[in-house]
Amino acid sequence: MAKKIVLTGGGTAGHVTPNIALLPFLKQAGYEIYYIGSRNGIEEKLIRERNIPYYGISSGKLRRYFDWKNFTDPFRVIRGYGQARRILRQIKPDVLFSKGGFVSVPVVRAASRLHIRTIIHESDMTPGLANRLAIPAADKVCCSFPETLKYLPADKAVLSGSPIRMDLLSGNRKKALEFLHWSEDSRPTLLVTGGSLGSVVINDTLRSILDELLKEFRVIHLCGKGHLEPSLEGREGYAQFEYVEDELKHLFALCDLVLSRAGANSICELLALNKPNLLIPLSASASRGDQILNAGSYEKQGFSMVLQEEQLTPQSLLESLRKLCLNRDSYIAAMEKSSQINAIDIIMDLITD
Repeated sequence: MAKKIVLTGGGTAGHVTPNIALLPFLKQAGYEIYYIGSRNGIEEKLIRERNIPYYGISSGKLRRYFDWKNFTDPFRVIRGYGQARRILRQIKPDVLFSKGGFVSVPVVRAASRLHIRTIIHESDMTPGLANRLAIPAADKVCCSFPETLKYLPADKAVLSGSPIRMDLLSGNRKKALEFLHWSEDSRPTLLVTGGSLGSVVINDTLRSILDELLKEFRVIHLCGKGHLEPSLEGREGYAQFEYVEDELKHLFALCDLVLSRAGANSICELLALNKPNLLIPLSASASRGDQILNAGSYEKQGFSMVLQEEQLTPQSLLESLRKLCLNRDSYIAAMEKSSQINAIDIIMDLITD
C-alpha cells in the first residue's frame, strides 16, 4: 500500500516553493502526494500545474493591525479547520508537511487531532505568527537559521536549512538569451525581484534610474503581478515580467548580480547559486521585521550587501549596485566557502522516519 503525504502552505510563493522542491524526492520515495491550500491562492495554480490533487479550504489572516476582516476571518479559520479535518480523514495520510502561511494553521491543528504525524518548516529567523500557532501541534519543527533554534521547543527543533529547487542549479545562459531575444553583451546582467507579489517601492526606484542603469547594466525585472510598465516594453537592455517560473533557472544562469527582497527562501537560493546580491528587506513598519533579520545574518557572513528600505533612494540604489558589481568576487568567494546544509535530505529523513 502506497504511503501518503499531505503538503500545506500558501499565501505567497515563499510558502509554496519549498514544498515544490520536495515533490520529485517524495515521488521517488513512493509517496502519493496531496495538497491542502487556500481557495484561489497563489499556491493553487502552482500545485495544479504539477498535477498534484489540490484541496482548497476557507482561510483567514490574523492581522496585527485594525481591519474589519479581523471580525470575520476567525470564522473562516474555524470553517477551514472543519474542512481540513474532513479532507484528512478522507485521505488518511501517513504524514503532513507544512510550510506555513495562515492557511496551514487549521490544517496542522486538524492533523494533530487526528494523530497524523506533522512536520512544519520555518524559513525565517524568528517564527511567524502562523507557525507559532502551529508549533504546539507539530511533532518536529525544521528551521533555516541556527539563530532560530532558541525560539523552538528543544525536543522538536531541527536545523535543516531551506529546501532549494534543484532545477535552479541547471540553468543555461544560452537559453536565457534566446528567451529574452538578447545577444551577448559586455555589460553585466542584473536580475531584480521584489518577491512573488512584487514591490512597488523597488519597482519605482529602479525605473527612476533606468536610463543611468542601462549605461552600465542589462536589467531583467521581475516586477510582480499588475506591475508591468507598458512604456518600457521593447526598451533595449531591459526586460520585464510579472512572474517567471520555468525560465527562472536560465535567467539565474545569465545574471551576474541580483537585487532582491530578503525572504528566507529567496536568499537561500541566491546562496546556493553563489549570486552576489543586494538585499532590500521589507521594512519593519510593513512587516514583523523578519526580512531585516534574514538580511543581517547574510550580511555578517559576507554573502550579501544590504540597503534598508528607509535608506532607499534613486542615488543610494545606483551607488549600491555599482559597489556590489565592483566587489562581486568577494561575495562569490564567501558564498563558495559556506557549508550549504542539505535541507532536502534532512527533511526527507524526517518524513520517512
